[in-house]
Amino acid sequence: MSDYNPSRDDFAALLDESLHGREMLEGQVVHGLVVGVEKDFVIVDVGLKTEGRIPLKEFGTEAAAALKAGDNVEVYLERVENAMGEAVISREKARREEAWTRLEVIFNKGEPVMGTIVGRVKGGFTVDMDGASGFLPGSQVDIRPVRDVAPLMGKEQPFAILKMDRPRGNIVVSRRAILEEARAEQRTELVGQLAEGEIRDGVVKNITDYGAFVDLGGIDGLLHVTDMSWKRVSHPSQVLAVGDQVRVQIIKINPDTQRISLGMKQLQSDPWENVDVKYPVNGKFSGRITNITDYGAFVELESGVEGLVHVSEMSWTKKNVHPGKIVSTSQEVDVVVLEVDASKRRVSLGLKQAQENPWEAFVSAHPIGSTIEGEVKNATEFGLFVGFENDIDGMVHLSDLDWNVAGEEAIAKYKKGDVVKTKVLDVDVDKERISLGIKQLAEDPMTGDTYRKGQTVTVTVTEVTTGGIEVKFGDDNAPMTAFVRKSDLSRDRNEQRVERFAVGDRIDAQVTNIDKAARKVSVSIKALEMADEKQAIEQYGSQDSGASLGDILGAALRGATKE
Repeated sequence: MSDYNPSRDDFAALLDESLHGREMLEGQVVHGLVVGVEKDFVIVDVGLKTEGRIPLKEFGTEAAAALKAGDNVEVYLERVENAMGEAVISREKARREEAWTRLEVIFNKGEPVMGTIVGRVKGGFTVDMDGASGFLPGSQVDIRPVRDVAPLMGKEQPFAILKMDRPRGNIVVSRRAILEEARAEQRTELVGQLAEGEIRDGVVKNITDYGAFVDLGGIDGLLHVTDMSWKRVSHPSQVLAVGDQVRVQIIKINPDTQRISLGMKQLQSDPWENVDVKYPVNGKFSGRITNITDYGAFVELESGVEGLVHVSEMSWTKKNVHPGKIVSTSQEVDVVVLEVDASKRRVSLGLKQAQENPWEAFVSAHPIGSTIEGEVKNATEFGLFVGFENDIDGMVHLSDLDWNVAGEEAIAKYKKGDVVKTKVLDVDVDKERISLGIKQLAEDPMTGDTYRKGQTVTVTVTEVTTGGIEVKFGDDNAPMTAFVRKSDLSRDRNEQRVERFAVGDRIDAQVTNIDKAARKVSVSIKALEMADEKQAIEQYGSQDSGASLGDILGAALRGATKE
């Protein structure tokens, strides 16, 4: 028999050690022994001379029916002893802890876990994973948005664990990740069965603005709009519709992204082959306007071959006009090939070249030196623009308006809408310019011997001023102008009055001076009177005859009357 006789302190120490050990087990899963099964509860001995009661429903219907005394079960120990002296234990929490431990191992390995969608919550669904509850966001249900989730509810299926937070009790799972992985594996397998250049049959699955997706039998390929046809296609729906059976060629397979590019036009002959032979430069062809832009219009020469008529090549006369005002979509037109670049698949066309050049037609109908009548379209600081048939204009430069009047003064005589007669001076077909002249309709009055000093001319008064009178004389198409001062209006001082004259009066005068450099002819009425007087004296008398000037002039006038 032992001599050990524990003191009160020793007993207290042992009790504290025992209680401390029991407290250390709280919050853990412990092994228990079923000691009894009642109607609604299972009594479990968790050791430490403590028993606890667990609601029978925590074991589940099947497990609860099979429970009997002596069975070993794992339970979660919340408290060693409550006010009733019983242990507070839970089978459900034990299962949850077991599930968390198991899921952590699966999560660390990156493996999928089986679970069941059991309910709907805000933003997604709850998934039961054999005791542990996880959150399935709505975006992680499927690869594409799912309208009806009912068929997926209550069905055990694999999920990927995206996130675990044991202290907070949060588990986030994804069904979409599993589907994408399976799809990627399937796609890799299917891509491995395809080869570039291979021809396959498929079904149009979806149409977008830039092309169509074609199902090749479990894998989709993109048929871009530019690979549907050799001709211009504005939208894929012009060629295809969802559900259409199509034959396509595999153009390219990207091994990194596993994207498949498809083509339809590659199965047809390329209309651009030998395009330079079919459409030689300067050849004239017919086509249809397919598209109009700010810079020109596209003309379809044949299916798949289009050429551009630049705006500068659309009309001989309509400049700076939008192409839509010259041609319209679907219009049939004749064009001339200006340039062909087969490598860049470009054909430059000319619309105006297929029509008669109005400048060439003009010079044929109105050769240089001919006279033509037209309407004044505009008067500018450098001349008159005169319009003719076929919407072409010619210009009369300021210097070609009048032989004697300055250009600025001469152009003031004309206004828009006036019909004028002009002479064709020059035509530059390449630069599309017609030079005209108005003064050339009459000869230059300053050339040759048109006027001589001492010559008598008949002038017409055009203006009366305080200092004299303005007069014109000569050819009406190219009149000369002069100013007769008061002192030259008469030999008699009493008759040197401007009020004696009126605009329109016709008077004889004598040319007193000619300045060809200045293009000026001076005339005088006084000089003519003096010349007439001298001639009369010489003919009818002399200074020694004693006859008066009046008698001589009277005799001269009588002689002129008899003649």
